[in-house]
Amino acid sequence: MTAADLPHSWHAGCPVGPDQLRRLRLVYWGFDGVAHTGTLIVAADVVPVVVRAFERLYDARFPIRLMVPIDAYGGSDDASVAADNTSSFNCRDAVTSGPPHWSEHAYGTAIDIDPFENPYVEGSTVTPPGATAYADRSRIRPGMITPGSVALRAFTDQGWGWGGVWNTPDYQHVSRSGH
Repeated sequence: MTAADLPHSWHAGCPVGPDQLRRLRLVYWGFDGVAHTGTLIVAADVVPVVVRAFERLYDARFPIRLMVPIDAYGGSDDASVAADNTSSFNCRDAVTSGPPHWSEHAYGTAIDIDPFENPYVEGSTVTPPGATAYADRSRIRPGMITPGSVALRAFTDQGWGWGGVWNTPDYQHVSRSGH
């Protein structure tokens, strides 16, 4: 990758350089039941894990709404999750109430999968807007990542962690570090 490939998601001062990132073209099943090809930008050293995980998702016919680099949304995490876009690299701070620090997305070692079906929940606030029904994890629907699901095991079997177990759940988030 080059800086020109990442006009909105990378900038000087990011914790990884564009040369440490890779563009993956992945086949996935859409909610329409049709195979699609999408793109994820990830750290070079997680490519094998991500490819294996998405092969498992494909084999299980786990549906994904959309998969394009966050640059398609001007680097806006809010716009990307509102579009139910599965994405990875974005040089940004973590969403936290503590002191600012880099998100795992800034390293290319985290992926947000189907954000509408797997929202971020902080108290009564659900992100993205409109995904409130999916904050209720007792009614399992297509595209949801749940404990024991094939979608979750595709990553946790390879040592990755899930934001769905956090005090402030981020059901869409899987990452190498678990943070």
